[in-house]
Amino acid sequence: MKNPLDPAKLDAAVENVHRAGIPGLFAEVRDGDQVWRGAAGVADVATRRPVTADMRHRAGSITKTFTAAAVLQQVESGRIGLDTPIGRYLPELVPGERGAAITVRMLINHTSGLPEYLPYAYPSLKAFPDLANTGPQSLDDNRFTRFHPTELIEMGVTAPAVGAPGGTPGVYSNTNYLLLGELLERVTGTTAERYITRNVIERAGLRDTELPAEPYVDGPHSQIYEAWFGMIDPPRDYSVFDMSWVGPAGSLISTVTDLNRFYGMLLAGEIVSPSSLAHMQRTVPVISQEGKTIDYGLGLHPMEAPGQGTFWGHGGTVWGAGTLAMTSADGKRQMSVAVNLQRWNRLDSSGKPQPHPIDDALAALYRAAMYG
Repeated sequence: MKNPLDPAKLDAAVENVHRAGIPGLFAEVRDGDQVWRGAAGVADVATRRPVTADMRHRAGSITKTFTAAAVLQQVESGRIGLDTPIGRYLPELVPGERGAAITVRMLINHTSGLPEYLPYAYPSLKAFPDLANTGPQSLDDNRFTRFHPTELIEMGVTAPAVGAPGGTPGVYSNTNYLLLGELLERVTGTTAERYITRNVIERAGLRDTELPAEPYVDGPHSQIYEAWFGMIDPPRDYSVFDMSWVGPAGSLISTVTDLNRFYGMLLAGEIVSPSSLAHMQRTVPVISQEGKTIDYGLGLHPMEAPGQGTFWGHGGTVWGAGTLAMTSADGKRQMSVAVNLQRWNRLDSSGKPQPHPIDDALAALYRAAMYG
């Protein structure tokens, strides 16, 4: 079972990830009242400015838990039906038979059959996630591009389906969460960002968390470096980027401390009701963007180790930044880790990411953080 925090072991584990090739990373681990925060490496490879554990960071798809919680609050208030077809709310975005077959629940747990819009929004990522044929050019081209969610949704809805509505395994798709953002706007009369800020972020008392309107990260933060599987060498800084390309699916900025606070409160039934939390923890098999089958609930997924119990949370990546936040089912043990490099694995001839020392070092850090 979980052991008490061992600061020396955690310090060493963080340092090992840095040595394995991540320029900088920082983390917070909690066990009841005991808190460890640590950092290793640099926030800027040019100036060698060090990373610190209080830095703000792009949290990627961890945003999905916040969006899912906001939708479930509206389910509790009776404004949204979890098993109501999305076509009843947004007929112009998901018309016809599809709109009648896809429910709100299917959007939240990625069983809608709607494909990812990313390859269509970013033409040089046209084979995404067929990584062998992707290229990074459009990352530079679109740094300041302002996308409107409905144009991205249309790309996803009009592309070939990846499954039948409600079928499993589902396929992880950001299209689902952009639709949930539009659903929140339709039923609350305010933008999804504003609703989530007031009713999730502020309700949880998170002081360093926001859904940004600008392409910049305010406050102390690390530069973030995208390697795109060795095609960008040396890795390029993408810390300035307009996040409208992913909005309520992945634009969140937060800190490791805020993320632990949020997941602790969520699992304690303080963000949504215990019955809503039970819905969030009911999982189905979903194929991730890396092509692996994972268990996925409503904006939450579990991580388990034999004999160690279940942790709940979410991971996230954007261009250059990665984050993972997990909390034990009883809420006592928490881990939040942020790294400032992404897609460090080179690809083999078939386009499959090759093993890298960073993968093993991160896995060891997660084990030390979650189980001791």
